[in-house]
Amino acid sequence: MAAFVGLGLLMLFFYLYADTFQPTLQEVNINLQTVKILNIDKINNRANLEVDYFLSNPTTVTSTISTIDYELYANGKDIGEGHYSVEDIPMAGRPALFSGGNTTVTDTFQLVKSSNIADVYDSIVKGEPVKYEAKGQVTIESTLTLITKDFDLFLG
Repeated sequence: MAAFVGLGLLMLFFYLYADTFQPTLQEVNINLQTVKILNIDKINNRANLEVDYFLSNPTTVTSTISTIDYELYANGKDIGEGHYSVEDIPMAGRPALFSGGNTTVTDTFQLVKSSNIADVYDSIVKGEPVKYEAKGQVTIESTLTLITKDFDLFLG
């Protein structure tokens, strides 16, 4: 019986200890760094965009990013959803966000031309200036805990 009580107290300690890092992880910053064209499929009216997120870690805790789920807007129009994920990679293999450091993570976004966004699609593939906005959530993890943080980012 004493072993179960000891195990329960140990689990409670780890839960409370891990919980103390959540406010620290909230300090990690995310910014929309660049959105650029990778390739254009003129036959199927599709384009692949490279979406780069710049992350900075002003804390003393090393962390990593496991997912970024976002809605991408161009010139105020919703052009689709994107999803960056390294959840299936063990933490040791993910891009590290070291204490006081920064990193860039890249997602490939598939843009499909439709009647709703034809004008914005044409502007993007022609290389005209476009104002981007990304709204979504980023999951930040440390060894013992994780948080989900909302963001609304602008570029251009």
